[in-house]
Amino acid sequence: MAESWDGSYDPGSPSDDSHHFDRMHIEPIYDAFVCPLTKQVMRDPVTLENGQTFDREAIEKWFKECKESGRKLICPLTLKELRSTGLKPSIALRNTIEEWTARNEAAQLDMARRSLNLNSPEGDVLMALKFVQHICQKSRSNKHIARSAGLIPMIIDMLKISSRKVRCRALETLRIVVEENDENKEMLAEGDTVRTIVKFLSHEQSKEREEAVSLLYELSKSESLCEKIGAINGAILMLVGMTSSKSENLLTVEKADKTLENLEKCGNNVRQMAENGRLQPLLTQILEGPPETKLSMANFLGELVLNNDVKVNVARTVGSSLINLMRGGNMQSREASLKALNQISCEASAKVLIDAGILPPLIRDLFAVGTNLLPMRLKEVSATILSNVVNSVYDFESIPVGPDHQTLVSEDIVHSLLHLISNTGPAIECKLLQVLVGLTSSPSAVLNVVAAIKSSGATISLVQFIEAPQKELRVASIKLLQNLSPHMGQELADALRGTVGQLGSLIRVISENVGITEEQAAAVGLLAELPERDLGLTRQMLDEGAFELVYTKVVKIRQGETKGSRFVTPFLEGLVRVLLRVTFVLAGEPAAIDFCRENNLAALFVELLQANGLDNLQVSSATALENLSQESGNLTRLPDLPTPGFCLSIFPCFGKQPVISGLCRVHRGTCSLRESFCLFEGQVVEKLVALLDHTNEKVVEAALAAISTLLDDGVDIEQGVKVLCEAEGIRPILDVLLENRTENLRRRSVWAVERLLRTDEIAYDVSGDPNVSTALVDAFQHGDYRTRQIAERALKHVDRLPNFSGVFPNIG
Repeated sequence: MAESWDGSYDPGSPSDDSHHFDRMHIEPIYDAFVCPLTKQVMRDPVTLENGQTFDREAIEKWFKECKESGRKLICPLTLKELRSTGLKPSIALRNTIEEWTARNEAAQLDMARRSLNLNSPEGDVLMALKFVQHICQKSRSNKHIARSAGLIPMIIDMLKISSRKVRCRALETLRIVVEENDENKEMLAEGDTVRTIVKFLSHEQSKEREEAVSLLYELSKSESLCEKIGAINGAILMLVGMTSSKSENLLTVEKADKTLENLEKCGNNVRQMAENGRLQPLLTQILEGPPETKLSMANFLGELVLNNDVKVNVARTVGSSLINLMRGGNMQSREASLKALNQISCEASAKVLIDAGILPPLIRDLFAVGTNLLPMRLKEVSATILSNVVNSVYDFESIPVGPDHQTLVSEDIVHSLLHLISNTGPAIECKLLQVLVGLTSSPSAVLNVVAAIKSSGATISLVQFIEAPQKELRVASIKLLQNLSPHMGQELADALRGTVGQLGSLIRVISENVGITEEQAAAVGLLAELPERDLGLTRQMLDEGAFELVYTKVVKIRQGETKGSRFVTPFLEGLVRVLLRVTFVLAGEPAAIDFCRENNLAALFVELLQANGLDNLQVSSATALENLSQESGNLTRLPDLPTPGFCLSIFPCFGKQPVISGLCRVHRGTCSLRESFCLFEGQVVEKLVALLDHTNEKVVEAALAAISTLLDDGVDIEQGVKVLCEAEGIRPILDVLLENRTENLRRRSVWAVERLLRTDEIAYDVSGDPNVSTALVDAFQHGDYRTRQIAERALKHVDRLPNFSGVFPNIG
C-alpha cells in the first residue's frame, strides 16, 4: 500500500528522516524495488550468482561480516553457500527504480510546494521543509530541481512566520539548499533576504542565531556575496561580538569566526572589522598585502580610534613595517605610515616603537632641509608622534637619533628643537614643547635639557609662550617651565619679573573659575618653584594681587566650593606653597605683614597643618608657621611700664616692679595668632608636637623647625621650655634625636635638645638616659662643624664633657 503524505509525521522524532521519506510514496512500491537486507528501496541493485538481488552497499557489508567472523560465504536470503562474491549490476532494475523515484519525488515536491505557504498548519510546513532537506541531501542535482521548482523563495517566506520552530527549520533548510551550489546562493541573496538572515543574529533564541550563523557561513563561501553581507548594517559588528562571547556555544563561535575569515576577501569588510575591534585582518594586509593594499590599510589605520592596550598590540605587530614605510617610501607612503604611527603612538606603546627604531627617522624628517622635505602638515604629525613617545619613562640619553650618535637630549638636538619652536606655527610649536615637557619629566634627562636651554639663551622666548592665545600651546609652555623651575628658578624669576606681563598672565590662568584644570595646576606649580626669597618677585606679586587671589582659592577649596578633579591636590599644594613665599619676606616688607594679618594667614596654616595624608601641605604649613613665628618677637606689643617716683628712682630697693597680667609668656608682650603670629597664644604647639612622629621626615623637620622658634634667642627660652613641657613635647623631640633619620633632622634636633638641657630639671632627667647621651656623642663626633659645636654644649649640660674642655670656641 502506498503511504500518503498527510503531515502526521512528527518532525521532532529521533527516527532516521531519510528512511521515513523513502517510505513515503505517491505511486505503489513493488517488492522487487526493496532490498531484502535493508527493507528499503535499492539505489544500486546487484545480482548474486544464485539470482538473488540486493542493494550493493548492503550485500558488500554482509560479505565483509562473513569474512571477518570466519563464517562460510552464504546467501543471506537462501542461506546456501556461494562460490564467489561476484556482483552483477541490475541496470534495468536500477533505471526502473530511478524513474519511479523521480516520479515520486516530483509529486512529493509538488506537495511540499503546496504546504509552503503562510496559511498552512505548522506541522505541514515543518514536514515540507524536512522533505526539501531530505531530497537535497540525497543528491546535488536535486538542489537544481529545488531551485527550478521555485522552492527557494517559498522557504525564504517561511522566515516571516511567527513560529520559532518554522523559522529555525527554514534557516536550516536554506543552508542545505545552498551548500556547494553557487546558483542557489545567488538566488537566495536576491532582494533583502541576507538582511533578514542577519537580523536573526540579534535574536534571543540561541537556536535561531546558530542557524543564521551557519547559513551566513555558507553564503560567505561565495566571494561575490561577501561584499553584500558586509554591506548590511551591523552584520560584521554582531559577528565580531559573537566570536568573543562567552555565552554562545563553541560551534556557533567557530562558525562566526570562519564567516569573518571568508568576509576578509573584501577590503571594505576588513575596514569594518577593524572599526569593530577585529584588527588582525587589517594588520595582516599591512604586513602581507600588495603595495596599494598596504597603503590603503595604513591610511585607514591612521583614522581609527584605539585604546592604549590595542595600540601596544598593533605597535608590536606592524610597528616595524610602518617605520620602514616611513623611512623609505614615497611621499604617499610616508604620509600613510606617519598617520598610522601617530594613531598607535602613546605612552604605553612608546617602548615598542622606540625599540623598533622610530626616533631617528622622526628626527630626520623634522630637521631635514633640502629636497624631498615633508610638508609642514606632516612635520606636525612627526612632532605629535615624537611627543607621544617621549612622554614615557625611557632612557633617552642612550638612544642615538642622529648621524653622529646624538641623542634627544644632546645639546645640538635640543638647540634644533628650540629653533623649530621659534620658527614654526602654533600647532608644531605646541607638539615640540610637549616633547621638551616629556624630556624634562625624566630626572636623568632634565639637566641636559636645562643646560642646552641656558646655552641657547632661549629662556625669554620660552617664557613668552605663557601669553599664547592657543590654550594647548599655553598649557605645554607652562608645564615645561614648571619642569624647568626647580633647576633654573632664578632665571625664570628674572624673566617673569618685569613689565612684559607674563607674571600677570600666570595669575590670570590661576584665577579662572573653571573648576581646576591641568593648566592651572601647572601655572601655580611653576610659581611655587620660583625662589622663595626673591623679594622683587614677591613684591610684584603683592602689587598685582596674586596672594589675595591665591588665598581665596585655598579657602574655597577647603570649604568645598571649588569642584574637585584629579588636579585638585597638586593645585592646592601649589597654592599653599605660593602663599608660603609671602612669609619669607616679612622682615623687610610691611605690605606682607599687613596681608598676613588682614587674612589671618597664620590660622589658615594651622588648619592646613592638620591635613592628614597631604604631606606636602603639612610641610609648607609648618614652614610658614616657622617663618611667621620668627617675626613674632618683632610684632609683639610690649607693655608700657609706669614712670617710677622720685624715691623709687633713687632707692629702687624700696619698691617692686609692677606685675602686668595677660602677657605672652614666651614673648613678654601682648600676642595673638592673628596680629603677631604667636604659636603659644594660638595654641599651635600641641599640633606641631603631634607631627614629630610623622613617617615623612620632611614633615618632622618642618614641625621641629617651627617648634624651635619657641626656644630661639629672641624669646624667653625658659618659658619656651615650660610651654613644650606642658604640650608634652620634650620626649618627642628627644625621640627625633634618637631616630637620627637624616642629617638635617640630626642638626635641628641637636640644637633643640641643647636648648632644652639648659633647664636643670630636664638636664638631670636626660643625664640618666644613656641613649640620649650616645646620640649626642655621635653628633659630637660625626656631625658638621656647627652641629658638633652645639652637641659639645649639650654634653656639658649632662656632665658628659667638663666645662673647661673648650674643644670649640664659645659661641652664643
